[in-house]
Amino acid sequence: MSGKPQRLIALLAVLQVRRVTTAEALAAEFGVSARTIFRDIQALIDAGIPVLTERGKYGGISLLPGSQADLSKLTASEADVVRAVGFDLGRAARLGAESAARSAAGKLTAKRRAPLRGDPPLALADVLTVDNRGWFAADESPDVASLARDLRLARRLRIRYRHSGAAQSQVYVVDPYGLLLRADRWYLIADSESRPRMYALTRLEHWELLAGTRCLRVGATLAGTAAELSRSLESRNEITITALLDADRVDIARRILGSRLRSVVPGPVTRGSTTVSDTTSSSNEGGRVTVTIAFEHLNGVRQLLQFSDRIEVTSPSEARQLICRLAEQLAQTHR
Repeated sequence: MSGKPQRLIALLAVLQVRRVTTAEALAAEFGVSARTIFRDIQALIDAGIPVLTERGKYGGISLLPGSQADLSKLTASEADVVRAVGFDLGRAARLGAESAARSAAGKLTAKRRAPLRGDPPLALADVLTVDNRGWFAADESPDVASLARDLRLARRLRIRYRHSGAAQSQVYVVDPYGLLLRADRWYLIADSESRPRMYALTRLEHWELLAGTRCLRVGATLAGTAAELSRSLESRNEITITALLDADRVDIARRILGSRLRSVVPGPVTRGSTTVSDTTSSSNEGGRVTVTIAFEHLNGVRQLLQFSDRIEVTSPSEARQLICRLAEQLAQTHR
């Protein structure tokens, strides 16, 4: 299976026909790690599917005997939306398929009675809720449902797209694989002149279907191409910044910088031939740590301005100079 939602419904199908199995056996069957299988099982439990997991020599993974998790009860449209987005009702709604997702969840979720003394622990779904939306994220709501409907026709598209930071949009003819949802943001994955590209739907101004059938690279798939583009984006780091950061800002830095924050080390840092000590100040009761941050290019240092006086870039010298110029420009603007 190429993606998690497809794997979830396939897992259900396997659990229906087997009395009990193990994470290791499922991992071998689906070509993923046992850790991934456990995450998938938790996703089923989160959705209210009556999956039991037992540790020990005679343990394993199974469906609750007599449960309602019967895939044969699903209509074609219900099964289709579960394969596409799993049991996430919010994402199903963005695709115009909320009613089918709710119906599928209702058919596959076991009815519960009030717990009695001596009953096993509550299901994970009873004590856990998941919201994948980013904090303070604006609702940009691209027309995902309409685009998904057109993509299912497997035809070429002519799109008008504005790249990040560009004032004007450009027109491309692309061969689309489909849609990627990552961190609550939607992307169109497509080949442009036989090269894979990722287009953010918030900057996709227009699309139209063309008469020709899409022509994809041999052997390429939606999941594989999306993973390839993601790895390429996250590995494009050409400059490493070293800085001193107030210790009480490390958690915020992890949240803002993500994988760009490569290391956090307590203690002093060397700037040229000078050692900068880990001192404390009135604004930094917990001292400072040394951090290394990777950016695609030097201008990425601008992202560090939001830490204001809670950070000091120590190397390379070009980064320090850029910070100085930006600070002077800001001061002049606000003077």
